Amino acid sequence: MAVVRRPGRLVAEIVTVVIAGVVAFPLYWMLLSAFKPPGEIQSANPKPWTFSPSFDSFERVLTVSGFGRFFVNSLLVALVVVALSLLLSFLSAVALTRFSFKGRTVLLVMILVAQMVPVEALTIPLFFLMRSFGDVVPAFGLNRLGSLVLVHLAFSLPFAIWMLRGFVAAVPVDLEEAAALDGASRFRFTWQVLFPLVAPGLVAASVVSFIHAWNDFLFAKTFIISGIDNRTLPLGLLVFFKPEEQDWGAIMAGSTLMTIPVLVFFLLVQRHLVAGMAGAVKG
Repeated sequence: MAVVRRPGRLVAEIVTVVIAGVVAFPLYWMLLSAFKPPGEIQSANPKPWTFSPSFDSFERVLTVSGFGRFFVNSLLVALVVVALSLLLSFLSAVALTRFSFKGRTVLLVMILVAQMVPVEALTIPLFFLMRSFGDVVPAFGLNRLGSLVLVHLAFSLPFAIWMLRGFVAAVPVDLEEAAALDGASRFRFTWQVLFPLVAPGLVAASVVSFIHAWNDFLFAKTFIISGIDNRTLPLGLLVFFKPEEQDWGAIMAGSTLMTIPVLVFFLLVQRHLVAGMAGAVKG
């Protein structure tokens, strides 16, 4: 029996394919340019294919002095931000959902408003704040990775708290009361029962935090001024931007290598990501 598709569904599928193609094309062009030889990249009539792929661009990237250190710095910042943001946002969501205290509504509104402030508007004030804070705690001052961790944590927490609040609120209070009757303390219920139940929300929040911290260029360029050893990967790519001519092959190869950890992280958590985003919408 032939399957008859409705015209509306067919149009929706076509639009979806077109949007997917538009989104995927820059990624395809980046990967293609990474494998193109210099002559084809600089051609006046670039073609969307190549018959002579080359690894020269990747070799230039991997032989840059300090590339491995830049990679480790980016990975360290991203993982620390993810770990701290998940821990603090989970505890904050539990406090905002399970406890009643004065000023809770105001705090929730402030968390929501914090997500609406443009990052660019806060860059200069944060620069002076980190410069002054570094005099008190040098580990979080300028040219230190701690400054990037602190700033990314501040921007990741509002979104993560707001998302996890819906997951925590979806867990029935009766479940906590039943656990208390069985002799479970609040601490034990929180970590052995509540924490696994909100795991999909934690996964969704971790993906957002990881991507923001890993791909950051603005804050890294602002706070890491002269500390070459503390540069992250986006800053490391600046060595291929030269006044006379840009090495686009190396830039695209470096960008391709930067994309791999994000894809790996996404594949590791993809099973819970869809459930986490669906739960965030319901919340």
